Parts: sequence; C-alpha cells; structure tokens
Amino acid sequence: MISNVETSHAPMISVIVPIYNVQDYLAQCLDSLAAQTYADFEVLCINDGSTDGSAEIVRQFTSADKRFVLVDKVNGGYGSACNLGLSRARGQWVSIIEPDDWVEPTMYEEMLAYASGFFCDIDIVKTSWTDVFDWDNPQRMVLKPGFLTGRMSTSTAPAPVTELPILLEGHPSIWSSLYRRAFLDQNEIRFNEYPGAGWADNPFFIEVMCRACSIVYLDRRFYNYRRELSGSKPRTASDATICIPFDRWLDMLDIIERIGKPDPVILDAHYLRGMNYAFDVIAQFGWDNDLVQSKTREVFSKMDLDAVLSHPKISCEKKRFFCNVTGATYRLKGVAGRVAYLTSELIFRLSSRG
Repeated sequence: MISNVETSHAPMISVIVPIYNVQDYLAQCLDSLAAQTYADFEVLCINDGSTDGSAEIVRQFTSADKRFVLVDKVNGGYGSACNLGLSRARGQWVSIIEPDDWVEPTMYEEMLAYASGFFCDIDIVKTSWTDVFDWDNPQRMVLKPGFLTGRMSTSTAPAPVTELPILLEGHPSIWSSLYRRAFLDQNEIRFNEYPGAGWADNPFFIEVMCRACSIVYLDRRFYNYRRELSGSKPRTASDATICIPFDRWLDMLDIIERIGKPDPVILDAHYLRGMNYAFDVIAQFGWDNDLVQSKTREVFSKMDLDAVLSHPKISCEKKRFFCNVTGATYRLKGVAGRVAYLTSELIFRLSSRG
C-alpha cells in the first residue's frame, strides 16, 4: 500500500528510509528531513512489515507534507526494503537514511552545491559524519567526529576509489552520501537481500565505491549516526551472529573479483577490514569457539600473505596471529611503512585534540 501518490514532478533527490520497528527514533529522523533547507526531494518511507507504531508515525508526516510517501511491504529485511525504494526512486540523486539517525538541516543544500562545482557527472558525493555515543541518556550523550573527519581533505577533483582508498577502511557508511541514480541504474547496483539487517550495507558499499569513476569528498559532518550502546552487543554466540561479519566480508571480496577490481590498493583496504571484523568477533565471543576459529580461517585463507605482512596499518601482533592461524612463517616486513603510519596517526590525533 502506498500513502501519498507520487506527482508528475521528478524531484532532485529521492531519500530512501528503510523502516522496521523504530517508533522511538523515527520522528526525529523524519523531522530532520522535513527541516532541510533544500526542498526539492521526496522521502520514500519503506515500512518493512513493522509491528510497532512506525507506520502511524510516517502517516503523520504524509498527511502534513506531500514529499513524504509511505510504502508498506511484507517484511523482507533491510536490503529488500532499500531495493524497493530504489525501484521507486525518481530523483537524479539517491540518499539512504537510517530510520534511527538524524541529519543536519543544510545537508542536501550543501552537498548539491558542492557537487555542482565540478564540470562532469559525479557518481558519489561523500561526506563524513558524527558518531553518537550513549544516546539513551541526554546527560551522558557524546558526539564525536566520524572516522573520515580530518583524515581526508575536501576533494578538488573527482577520482576513483583507487585514489581514495581510505574511504574503504572505515565504517561502510552508505548513508553519508549522495548517489547519482543513473550511475546506480546503469551499473545495475542493488542490495543483496538477507534476513533482517544482515549487514546488507557492506556489499552495496564496496560495489558502489569500486564501480564509481568519479567520487568527491566534502569534509563536513551532516549525518548523526547512533552507535551501539555499551554492553548492547549480544554475548550469546549464535551461529548467525558469529557468521555475519565473516560472510559479508566474503561477499564483498566476491564483488571485488566479479567486477574486475582486484587492485592492490582495494585489496589492502579490504584485508584491513577483514582483520578488524575477525578481531571484533574474537573479542566478543572468544577464540575457543569452534565456529569463530573456522570462519576466521576461511577469511584469512583469502588474504595474500605478503600483502598482510607488509600492510602498514595491521599491527605486528595481528600479523603474528594471522601466521599462526594460516600456518605461515612470520617475517618482519614493511617496518618503515608501519612507523610512518603510526607517526602520521599520532600527529593526527594530537592535532584533532586542538
């Protein structure tokens, strides 16, 4: 069922909000979109079979603002909801917003103005974001600049991701971006559909980044991203909880290989992500878990030994662990690169403190 019939006017931006049982946060998200200083957009609220009051909250917005559209569907997961939104999008640009986050009022105005300064079609406009910690208690809530802030300078020319590899190293932040819809359609880029959230953002993220010829980065923070609350990660080692990070990493590697982008720069960034995912799971569930060991070995088997040992951003401790797991001989490599990276990171952290 669709609430608010789409008009003949095609908006500049189609905003896709995949929704499932987020009644406590949804109004703040949609309020922040309604408050945008740039007005030519549609908001496709894809209700993925919510069983709480989320749909009713959306109806309050559709009745007050014709730019908001409610699309009800049977529950199929995050990827399924996003794909339905992409199929209905009419804007020149596409934005994907998480329903429990919120954005700053000038986000779309500033991102579009920035993109218009380049004399070619831009595939992706990327920005940093703000990480929001302890958001359940306003007195304790902490806002911190996202990973990219200050680590990248605002682009003066568009470039492919091979020239901007740091974009691949942090969180797969698909939501702090604008995507040219023609770019998505021409390359037939859609989400993999998994049950629930399923980390469906990971494969989408690597495909858009690797296929894009022209990416620009604006070092501004418009998007407020709610991080997991302390202690909220499950401690029960269900098979799905353990497997998802590893399986999504493998799905991303399949995409890199399928589209012919096994560039060493891209693979280095992907190996770093794989290491981080593996060590997060090990820290959460322990190395004595058989499935943790099995999935770690599966992921590590896909990594090139020399690339791992010479990687400047992988610690010696993790390299030794990698060798122990894979049965390889540890060799000290890339020392100069490691020292240079640690020095630059120290300088960055000190300068960030002001």
